[in-house]
Amino acid sequence: MPTEAPDFLYGTAWKEDRTAALTELALRAGFRGIDTANQRRHYFEAGVGEGLAAAYRAGIVTRADLFLQTKFTYQRGQDHRLPYDPAARLAVQVAQSLASSLDHLGTDHVDSYVLHGPSSAYEWGAADTEVWEAMRKERDAGRALLLGVSNVSLQHLEQMEAAHSELPAFVQNRCFARLGWDREVRRFCSERKITYQGFSLLTANPEVLQHPPLIALAAKLDATPAQVVFSFARAVGMLPLTGTSNAEHMKQDLASLDLSLSHEVVRAMESIAG
Repeated sequence: MPTEAPDFLYGTAWKEDRTAALTELALRAGFRGIDTANQRRHYFEAGVGEGLAAAYRAGIVTRADLFLQTKFTYQRGQDHRLPYDPAARLAVQVAQSLASSLDHLGTDHVDSYVLHGPSSAYEWGAADTEVWEAMRKERDAGRALLLGVSNVSLQHLEQMEAAHSELPAFVQNRCFARLGWDREVRRFCSERKITYQGFSLLTANPEVLQHPPLIALAAKLDATPAQVVFSFARAVGMLPLTGTSNAEHMKQDLASLDLSLSHEVVRAMESIAG
């Protein structure tokens, strides 16, 4: 049966030689969802696997406790360290990339396999259709349980739907408050029971974290501004990611699961910066 995603995902981008230690630290802190990608340019997926193995050996978690999510990245999003043969058909690249991911992560399946951005910023094209079909085959073979897409616009999703493609279980986007927290894409997802994963909720929104009313609210709730942002994200239906490398922030981020915001506060947050 498909695994349900946990309430929080730990993102492993931009960790380089700290990836293994930080993955293990996140698991020790209580994270049970790990997000990575087979894109050496921004991720060290093999390091994630090392961190998982260390956590298994220490008895912190078992594979069955975890939600592991990785991504297929087109060549234009990679550097020279490719996880597939660039001369191969896209469908073959998808299979090669996932096989490499499974080896990196020491598992026979991932819980979620995500297309790491469409081939064009403007449309869902033929390349995306080919890749998506190849990802579906990997899912049907049991090597992935659920599928997702990331870095997509509403137009991408509408074109995907118009082409009668199977819609994703997950949409993962960078989420800017000044753009309404990606409201249109979130609405599309909500109406179709797609789980919206929001990343860069803090780093993309420094003006929100410095917003005096938010700081005052956080103090009143005995919380940090970051905890309020994560609590807001869940209140509007997002599955948030955090990529913190700070052990105390990891604990604080998870503690935000216990924070409850009023409807008035959530409404105010929705329009805090746009």
